[in-house]
Amino acid sequence: MANHRARRYRSNLRIERDNAALYERLATLATSARQGHAYRRIAEIERTNAQFWEGRLCEIGAPVPPPRVGLRVRVLSALARHFGTGFVMPTVVRMEHADHLATPVDRNEHRNHFAEAAVKPAAPRAGRHRTESGNTLRAAVLGANDGLVSNASLVMGMAGAATGEHAVLLAGFAGLVAGACSMSLGEWLSVNSSREFYQAQITERAERFAVAPEDAMKRIAGIYREKGLQAAPAEALAQHLVETPRAALDTLVREDLGIDPGELGGSAWSASVSSFCLFAFGALFPVAPYLFLQGREALAGSVGFTLLGLVLIGLGTSLFTGRSMAFSIARQLLITATAAGITYLLGHLLGVALAG
Repeated sequence: MANHRARRYRSNLRIERDNAALYERLATLATSARQGHAYRRIAEIERTNAQFWEGRLCEIGAPVPPPRVGLRVRVLSALARHFGTGFVMPTVVRMEHADHLATPVDRNEHRNHFAEAAVKPAAPRAGRHRTESGNTLRAAVLGANDGLVSNASLVMGMAGAATGEHAVLLAGFAGLVAGACSMSLGEWLSVNSSREFYQAQITERAERFAVAPEDAMKRIAGIYREKGLQAAPAEALAQHLVETPRAALDTLVREDLGIDPGELGGSAWSASVSSFCLFAFGALFPVAPYLFLQGREALAGSVGFTLLGLVLIGLGTSLFTGRSMAFSIARQLLITATAAGITYLLGHLLGVALAG
């Protein structure tokens, strides 16, 4: 029991130390003094949390491990250095939501400071863009994962049927192109459908505003009261916004729908092209060895390349799930091995049956 508690306490301590180190690094990379100050305050809260778990370890007589900056912190810091802190903030938020054990400091204060750092009311469009760009890492990893797992299963199925390396190569590239095109078209339809849905919602709000501007003023005043303003200032601000219909509608759309009316979910063509490329990149791993190897060597190379791709994807997955890298890699390997094993067995059985 004591060992189990010690493991839990050390895990919580590692999480809080990593968070503190990450926010300290983000503070040095912040583009404004306000952001830097907010990040440092969050880092101080995380250090307080870490001290709590250090105390718990001491209470049960367990050794306190020395501070060490984890690989996740170093990777996210490098990404923030090259692409800006907004690129990694959605990932950081997911990491913190994954910390399911209780901590001694009220997280409400933490969230308020984070909101200060991540959102700038004076520039909502830029803030929205930073959030969307921050999701690029997650989309890239999952897109490559889809391509790798599906094409690895296809290649293993063809290899199990003993169809020869040329047939495997042909099937692998056919699966790559077909899957990438399917993903690309699906993403294009998804983004366009979202844009059409949001456009209809915006149109409905615009018509309602034109018919009953007083209702819009009440709604905007309510929004600012929820944000902490007193009734009189909130109503005065709402009145001022209603005098500029475009600004009032922009506020309603942002608050009610959570979108930037100037972007509506981003470009469908950009999403389509990126989905095609990411799926194709992942799908290339299991089929590439068949370009320069033959027979069992090609199969072994395909397995090796697939394992390499799975390790890279597992590392990427751990960045936005908050789980340990070893766990993410092991889970990725297990899922893909199960899918590939099933298709290999089915391919082998069908190959034997068709061969008579």
